[in-house]
Amino acid sequence: MTDAEMTDAEWAPLTDELDAWARTGRVVRFWLRDDDAVEPTEALERLLALSASHAVPVALAVIPAFTGAALARRLAAAPDAEVAVHGWSHENFAPPGQKKQELGAHRPAGVVLSSLQRGVSNLAQLFGPRFVPVLVPPWNRIDPALVPRLGGIGFRALSVFGPERNLGIASVNTHVDVIDWHGTRGGRDTGLLVGEMVARLKAIESGEGTLGLLTHHLVHDEAVWRFLQELFERTARHPACRWVRLSELVG
Repeated sequence: MTDAEMTDAEWAPLTDELDAWARTGRVVRFWLRDDDAVEPTEALERLLALSASHAVPVALAVIPAFTGAALARRLAAAPDAEVAVHGWSHENFAPPGQKKQELGAHRPAGVVLSSLQRGVSNLAQLFGPRFVPVLVPPWNRIDPALVPRLGGIGFRALSVFGPERNLGIASVNTHVDVIDWHGTRGGRDTGLLVGEMVARLKAIESGEGTLGLLTHHLVHDEAVWRFLQELFERTARHPACRWVRLSELVG
């Protein structure tokens, strides 16, 4: 079997599932969230170029405390890139032995909400029309008691990882993470990622949900870049797949 045939075989389950959707006239909305952007870098340039070459919009979860005019200038020339709020400083306030959290119950709620409100203000001012008032909690964790109060400080939706839940605000989640955080910290096996995408598609067969892909451009290895290239090539023009902007999902 040639390398191309092996690659096709790895991707066949996703292609077959999308073909099945197409035969019944259904269309699934894919979206891309990339975390931890702060400034222009070679890795960010590679992501923007790759996504633009396939007309795939990208939502950048930007850390407000450390970003600035340089990223704003770069994204002004990237019409398919949007910006969400990635906490305030991506700082861990959990004690040793607990999972990392910036937005946990380890500080007074007023202090946490004030920092997030400052993040909304900073990013709205910097990025203007590129800004979407969606909160992406660092490490995808947030104290549930804070969630109902997010609308009062300017957020329209929350984006974490996993199936959407009713938390008191609209959820626009990611469902497939390309990074093997607990192992190699590089790209995960293509077959596993394809399997997770197919499972998500089967879970939303009514066509009401989305498939959110989670990436972190600053730590991508070549395996991740190859996976994204293949994914975009196989989905961007498929009749059953539509890559959408975060702002479209929020409404």
